Formats: sequence, structure tokens, C-alpha cells
Amino acid sequence: MTPSLEKDDLARLVAADIPEGAYVNLGIGQPTSIARYLKPDSGVILHTENGMLGMGEVVPAEEADRDLTNAGKQPVTELPGAAYFHHADSFAMMRGGHLDVCVMGAFQVSADGDLANWHTGAPDAIPAVGGAMDLAVGAKEVWVMMTLFTRTGAPKLVPACTYPLTGKACVTRVYTDVATFLLTPDGVRVRDTHGIGRDELATRLDVPLL
Repeated sequence: MTPSLEKDDLARLVAADIPEGAYVNLGIGQPTSIARYLKPDSGVILHTENGMLGMGEVVPAEEADRDLTNAGKQPVTELPGAAYFHHADSFAMMRGGHLDVCVMGAFQVSADGDLANWHTGAPDAIPAVGGAMDLAVGAKEVWVMMTLFTRTGAPKLVPACTYPLTGKACVTRVYTDVATFLLTPDGVRVRDTHGIGRDELATRLDVPLL
């Protein structure tokens, strides 16, 4: 049986699917590791909402330039031709449909592509929407990268989100540690699995699978 994917393996899988020459935003958290696995000749240009095009990968603190950070305040590199701009211009790029793909984490994704990734509704949780709403409605493709199940075993791919929504019907792909899902007009299609059979996967989800 193929084991479930570790975080770096999942990042490598997502990176391989990003089209050459695409303009891409990588969300805070796990998606930032995707930058490490983009091929140098892919032509992919990374955008970060705090005002940079041509971002490189996250680097250790000892290699950091304090003036170069991503939206999660992590130190990053700059690639040749990198450009910097006002926060408002960055959001105009996001809202104006200029990004081909954004990859974000999520608390829940519904079978219809609804995204919930900024608040669990718990009274002690700190809401953190950031630019997620702008990315959800502005990017041409919205991909989610997450674990499929919570620590208690509850599925995060659900018939309908129970957490506050970030965007409606915006997610087209869900990359998880045990399976990759394509959210299509016909329903949820399983593209591949890792460490779990399709029959077992179907029994653990309340979402019909194609």
C-alpha cells in the first residue's frame, strides 16, 4: 500500500501541477513550501499579497533579508526581475483576475467548492481572513492544500461547510495527504489516492465520489 503523503511530498505534487508561466499566490502556512519544488525553468511567477512579484522560497533566519518577507512574515528570497508595489496594487491584482492560481489551506471545503479557511467559529479562535476572500473570488483557479481529516478523524471535505465561509463555489481542486480531488460540475472526482483505498475513502466521507 502506498503511504499517505508527508507535507513535503504533497507540496511537490502541487508544484508539479502548476502550469508553466502561471502567476501564483501561495497562502500562509503549508502552501508556502510549494515554492521550494517549482522547477527553475517553469516560468512560474509567485505573488505575495504584501506587495511582491517574483518571490522565491522561504529561507532560514540566518539567510534572511529583513526587508523581504511573504504575507506570513516569513523571510523569502527574490528572483531576478522581482518587483515591489503598494499593498493596494497587490490587492488590485488579486481582485482583478490577474492570478492564474492561488493555493490556500482550509478548515473545510464543501463538495460544491465552498471554502472556509478563516475562522472555526470557536469562541477562543482568532479570526484571520487576511486576503483570502480576495483570492477566493479573484484568482482564476483556487486550489486547497490540507489534511483530509482533523485530529479527531472528522473529514474536512464535507457536503456543506459548517464554518464561516471565505468564498462560495470557488475551489476547483483539493490536495490532501491521502487523496487529490477535482471539484467538477458533475461532482467530486477522485484523481488519485495515497495510503488508502477508494472504497475505504468513500466510507469515511459523507460526500459522493466519482
